[in-house]
Amino acid sequence: MESMKFFGDKAGMVWHALKEGAKTTTQLEKSTGLTPREVSMGLGWLAKEGKITVKNTDGLYMRFELRE
Repeated sequence: MESMKFFGDKAGMVWHALKEGAKTTTQLEKSTGLTPREVSMGLGWLAKEGKITVKNTDGLYMRFELRE
């Protein structure tokens, strides 16, 4: 499989999950069915494109959300 499609597919799944609101990586895993590694791939892609922001609301868990 072409790498752009491989990573892009993961990013698309993460993006769709984040459309519902901010989520932690664990929440993203549950809502997408992706593995922790695949969620990280998707988040990396979206971060590189400047499409997400990171929030650390309680000092322990990072939450990711789509940029406005």
